[in-house]
Amino acid sequence: MDTADQFNTTQVEESQFDLKSFNCCSTTGTINDENILELDDSTQLVGVQVILILAYSVIILFGVIGNSLVIYVVYMFKNLQTVTNFFIVNLAVADLLVNTLCLPFTLVYTLYGEWKFGQVLCFMLPCAQGLAVHVSTITLNVIALDRHRSIVYHMETKMSRDMCAVVIVITWVVSGLLASPLAIFREYGTFDLSPDESIQVCTEKWPGSSMNGSLYSISALLIQYGLPLAINCFAYIRIWNTLKNHMTYVGRNDRHQRRRKTTKMLLTMVVVFAVSWLPFHAFQLAVDMGSSVLYMKDFKLLFTVFHIVAMCSTFVNPILYGWMNNNYREAFFSVCKCYRPFSSRSRRSKGRETHKNKDRVCTDCKSTNV
Repeated sequence: MDTADQFNTTQVEESQFDLKSFNCCSTTGTINDENILELDDSTQLVGVQVILILAYSVIILFGVIGNSLVIYVVYMFKNLQTVTNFFIVNLAVADLLVNTLCLPFTLVYTLYGEWKFGQVLCFMLPCAQGLAVHVSTITLNVIALDRHRSIVYHMETKMSRDMCAVVIVITWVVSGLLASPLAIFREYGTFDLSPDESIQVCTEKWPGSSMNGSLYSISALLIQYGLPLAINCFAYIRIWNTLKNHMTYVGRNDRHQRRRKTTKMLLTMVVVFAVSWLPFHAFQLAVDMGSSVLYMKDFKLLFTVFHIVAMCSTFVNPILYGWMNNNYREAFFSVCKCYRPFSSRSRRSKGRETHKNKDRVCTDCKSTNV
């Protein structure tokens, strides 16, 4: 059960209405009782709302630009079209969906405290948002396991592009199945605050006891955070030990350095994922376990801040690529036309076909082979 749902149900027991927030990415639900409305809610202060709007807007802007840029450069430059980069593109697509399908609606829901988007989106958005989050976590696992296979077990045969496409399709299908309860067990309707005031709500509607919602919430937490983090830690610890031992006995070489550098980048991605999502999941787990945090002052604001921290992971990855990988950095600079690292070479090869120039920008640079 969502944090907001338990908050509302606990505070409004006499209403007999099991109000649940509209999606897996939302912050809090509508406050439904006259006494609760008297509580301090800092998210309704103008200054706080301005800060929240700025925070969400920055995340959306950087997330859309960064992830779109990752997708574009992999499409444009053949040197970046590797299996690992195809998985990174899949991760970028999922993060892009979170930026566009989750954050704007969550912001409006937080500021207004009610569902403003109609019945159809009530059923579609939660499932789409859950789908995107699951795709992100599963893709991180796929990348880690693929690196583990090739480095720890010294398998030189790389995954084919056809197999990569199959894995990506399976990732989306499994993610869709995991997110489907968010669309199936849902209800859209009107909730009366008083005889003269009502609000539109988009709620989870679980059959039987509300315990079913709590079980799904805890299961989703394990699948979205606990299990992926455990798999990633296992894989990258073994990868790092293998690379360390290899450097000890064989010495440094270009190929080993490329692998070490790429592994460091991917490991940093996992660390960012773990750190950014930890406060959000810890807070949600505390509420699911029946904690008194539901009665904390500024509960809604605190939950919103944790949600913002979690969503920062959707735009950090492209920054890591540009910072820690030469090929991505050169490709980003080339697309943005901020830097022309091979302009002199381009002049010397003036007579060649112009449509090959874009590929040479990355092909000529010192490869890191992500």
